[in-house]
Amino acid sequence: MSTVVSYTARPRRLTQVLLLILAGATGVTAYALVGLGRFGELDPRVMTVAIGTGVLIVLLQVAVMWRAPYADPVILPIVLILNLLGISAIATVDSANKLYRGKETAMADRQMMWAVLGAALGIAVIVALRDHRWLRRYTWITATVGAILLLLPLVPGLGSSHNGSRIWISIAGNSFQPAELAKILFAVFFAGYLVSRRDTLALAGPKVLGIHLPRWSDFGPILVAWAFAMAVLVFQTDLGTSLMFFGLFVAMLYVATDRLSWLVIGAVMFLPPAVFAATQMSHVRRRLTCWLDPLDPENYDRCFQVATGLFGLANGGVVGTGLGEGRPNIVPHSESDFVYATIAEEMGLIGAFAVLLLYLLLVQRALRSAVGISDGFGTLLASGLGFVMALQVFVVVGGITRVIPLTGLTMPFLAAGGSSLVCNWIVAGLLVRLSDAARRPAARQLPVADAASVRAEVAA
Repeated sequence: MSTVVSYTARPRRLTQVLLLILAGATGVTAYALVGLGRFGELDPRVMTVAIGTGVLIVLLQVAVMWRAPYADPVILPIVLILNLLGISAIATVDSANKLYRGKETAMADRQMMWAVLGAALGIAVIVALRDHRWLRRYTWITATVGAILLLLPLVPGLGSSHNGSRIWISIAGNSFQPAELAKILFAVFFAGYLVSRRDTLALAGPKVLGIHLPRWSDFGPILVAWAFAMAVLVFQTDLGTSLMFFGLFVAMLYVATDRLSWLVIGAVMFLPPAVFAATQMSHVRRRLTCWLDPLDPENYDRCFQVATGLFGLANGGVVGTGLGEGRPNIVPHSESDFVYATIAEEMGLIGAFAVLLLYLLLVQRALRSAVGISDGFGTLLASGLGFVMALQVFVVVGGITRVIPLTGLTMPFLAAGGSSLVCNWIVAGLLVRLSDAARRPAARQLPVADAASVRAEVAA
């Protein structure tokens, strides 16, 4: 005889709203300190930022309580504080341009506008997507749309080149990076494709040097992914985006099959194209030179961005110069590519590490959701979204600190840019939905004797 037992839910919505308030207060305070540090007075837009943050907190809380009551209470507060810290970092670049160059820039205002749009789309994902498994129906559609988006910069008259890479499109005077949206679509496609073929891909093949290689017939998917990544590398001359998509596929392939050999194969397959890019593509070769010795007098003009970024890191020291008291305007693209250097200069080593810990916690929550979800599609999608965010952070911070050469990826939620911010808010919405599925209690069939003990345990 059996009975249905439902575990008592612990939505932790009070925890989330308290964390959202703390994150919002911290972000608004950081924005206010920028004006005080640079000009000795509050920016007149502080009240607007505070009110907008308050409204956003209410909307996020209502959306989660309505549609995803069991979602992880930590995800949205981390996203909110990272977004607000990014706006503060961009605002300090604006203020430095105004004070030291007499140049009025409104990059922070534009970032606020994109933040509103991104948050609205994130909330829309939480409200409209009732079940993440619904996305699996569109496995091949997402692949097709993602491929089209990724190839749009190659269309004459639509695509544009920046810093040697052709990864942007221009619409009505506004630039958009299609790869940011394509990474979400490809994560959905890879999850849907691999979950239906995981058993075939996990079958062992020949053993070489102690590693079980897959069967030759199973190399088809990884060869297609490799060929597509190489097409991006050759025609768009963008090593970072190529690495992101191929790395995403290989990581999700490893999660699907639990075979370390796929990681080894992926690394070996990507090495020759990376060498080709470093030797044959001028801007990649320049980045490699700047990685090796940016302070060499012969390289200094070409490596000015990397060198001044290092000076900014050094100027920050342990506790930083203070918000609004650094000179981030000296570093080219300090509001986008080098926004982490801006934060490290004004918030110091402590603040820089704190930001990395926030990303680490966000990725950990994504992987925790992946472990808790009962269906394979959700597991692969959550792990893929978590991995691609971790890869972007590692590549960007590694390039700024000279752990690895610079690439064209962006810092999620921090860097200036509408396409990156909006798409990462969509990722946040998906992670909220996935964490709700992972944490939502489900009725289980248990014997009567076990049911009594479970009730006692839950009551305790």
